[in-house]
Amino acid sequence: MTATELTITGRRSRVRRHGRRRFTFESVTRVVALSAFGLYFALPMIWVVLAPSKTRAQLATLGPYGFGSFENYGRAFQNLMSYHDGVLWTWVWNSVWYSVLSVLIALACCIPAGFALARTPMKWRRLILILTLVIMVTPGSARTIPTYLMLDAVGWLNSPLSVIIPQGFFPFGVYLTYIYFSTSLPPSLLEAARIDGASEWTTFWRIAVPLARPAVGLVTFFAFIESWNDFFGPYIYLFSEKLYSLPVGLASLISNSPGIIPGGTISDLPIFQPEVALAGMIVVVPILVIFLGFQRYLGAGVLDGAVKD
Repeated sequence: MTATELTITGRRSRVRRHGRRRFTFESVTRVVALSAFGLYFALPMIWVVLAPSKTRAQLATLGPYGFGSFENYGRAFQNLMSYHDGVLWTWVWNSVWYSVLSVLIALACCIPAGFALARTPMKWRRLILILTLVIMVTPGSARTIPTYLMLDAVGWLNSPLSVIIPQGFFPFGVYLTYIYFSTSLPPSLLEAARIDGASEWTTFWRIAVPLARPAVGLVTFFAFIESWNDFFGPYIYLFSEKLYSLPVGLASLISNSPGIIPGGTISDLPIFQPEVALAGMIVVVPILVIFLGFQRYLGAGVLDGAVKD
């Protein structure tokens, strides 16, 4: 073997060794970072799952991640059901259909609006997009008084419409669909359809919507999370306990349980920390189900909207 071949071979071996060290370092760093973030978010949820398995005394004596018994889950659930003759199920049902109807309204508004802003020649398009972004970043508390006055003017206060309609108009969904249609929908397809004589509605319904399933998944997921977790709106606009959503109902339950908040309304209900943790699980489970069901669309929507054609 010549000196040149030896030199090339030595360089290749050094490159391979350097590459292996670099790959190993990057892999370890990535695993450590992801593990740290995973533990940061997972540990509180693990505590919430394990807390209903323990009694109040066991919460103080066992470790934070100790397990009590499966019987305690049933006991905690029965205690929750003892509050106002099982009104918890009413709150769950209210949250479900409030959220579902809000998502349907959001899809009916956001998908056409995003397509129109992205791919349809229209006057004042830039101004409309700017206003959409302004509304999107405006805190919800700043819109509470105007929304309250409008709902009062049309007689919708203390009704399901006072929760469904404000949540149905979802400016973030308009922005998501605008970004998706701007970056992932080939303009040549729309032009070909228009040349063939297709109307704007046909172009939208037959071409844009079938290609926008990832965007639909994104809007569905975020609109559902926004509606399901909403506390401030139902708390302000609803006065009847029978109409409460689950977050507002649980806040009412906790405020009426002296075992949780000393000095609260006097009550003999056996609702303490294990019962509240179980109620927290009830709130989280639908979100987890929606996330798992739409995970494929979430990934596709984020990746497809990240690169412009």
